[in-house]
Amino acid sequence: MATLITRGGRLYVDFRYKGKRCREATSLSDTPQSRRRLATLLKKIEAEITLGSFEYSKYFPNSARAEEFTTHESSARMMRSDIPLFGDFAELWFSEKKIEWRDSHANTVRISLDKYLLPTFGKKIVGQIRKSDILNFRSSLAKVPGQKEKTLSPSRINHIMTPLRMIMTEAADRFEFTSPWQNIKPLKEPRTEVHPFSLEEVNLILQTVRSDFKNYFTVRFFTGMRTAEIDGLRWQNVDFERRQILVVEGWVEGQRVATKTDSSHRAIHMSKMVYEALKAQYLVTAKLGDYVFCTQSGTPLLRRNVNRRVWYPLLRHLGLAQRRPYQTRHTAATLWLASGENPEWIARQMGHNSTEMLFTVYSRYVPNLTRQDGSAFERLVTSHFSNESKGTKHE
Repeated sequence: MATLITRGGRLYVDFRYKGKRCREATSLSDTPQSRRRLATLLKKIEAEITLGSFEYSKYFPNSARAEEFTTHESSARMMRSDIPLFGDFAELWFSEKKIEWRDSHANTVRISLDKYLLPTFGKKIVGQIRKSDILNFRSSLAKVPGQKEKTLSPSRINHIMTPLRMIMTEAADRFEFTSPWQNIKPLKEPRTEVHPFSLEEVNLILQTVRSDFKNYFTVRFFTGMRTAEIDGLRWQNVDFERRQILVVEGWVEGQRVATKTDSSHRAIHMSKMVYEALKAQYLVTAKLGDYVFCTQSGTPLLRRNVNRRVWYPLLRHLGLAQRRPYQTRHTAATLWLASGENPEWIARQMGHNSTEMLFTVYSRYVPNLTRQDGSAFERLVTSHFSNESKGTKHE
């Protein structure tokens, strides 16, 4: 029979389950109200144990016994013939979810499945996979070589783990077993560091870059467009009359795709430099086809070719630190902020749904946003009280 025990002023529940004595701590102090509350809970637990529907981890997810009993509870269900192998269910899940995703995202998930998840879990019955199996798998990923002989980053490991979590959650729901994904948090990822170019460096790059790419990088530096967005930009989305670039699609892995997010669908204002660059580009590529920046055959630029043949050789030639072309986007944000443009306007130009990222990521690169000497406040107060004093003296 289940009972309540007091230790150090806290209440514990004491009961027997599967022939074992179980004692679990609660966060409640020993009061009449707490005892009544736990007495009701114990009656429910005893009833579920009697009916065979009790799930230990549901009531005590952080208990050391939770995984032990979850394994027993799952094993009882393993005799059911309708619980498939992880590999079979993963393929079913992928086919059902693929219609919701962009092709590029589906390809990324496919790689995680084929390279990591299926070789590890494919032959296991999906309901027999335990929390310890998941944690051991994640630990093994931290030892896998990544690019340039480094191990996989926390971000990459989290991306691999995401489809595993989704598959296990869906399987647990369909086949009525307790998901082993209990209190497994994503790995902490280092804060994204940005390395924007200074205005002097931007000028140096534009003065030195190959003439056939000067317009391309001018637009990148002064619009903040993502690589896929500028590579997929078509003339039909360049509005010279309103001086706007309409970002409605991108070019990813040889395909035209929708924008990254709903907020990415936007109209970017053309500054004078961007307007003149696009006007000059029109004379060069409009006759070749739909794309603003393209090859001689009218096809979109291949970013790998641009990086390898133009961008990185240029940085080496100028003695500048190697940075991804994506830093042109960060550069646009910092230049707009430094010039005093409205943060909400900047967020819209960048395709952000709020100004939060501007201040958390870029503020340290903008002197007038990161002043910490109190001088702005000092000038405001001094000016105000100086005017007040003059008014009083006049009276």
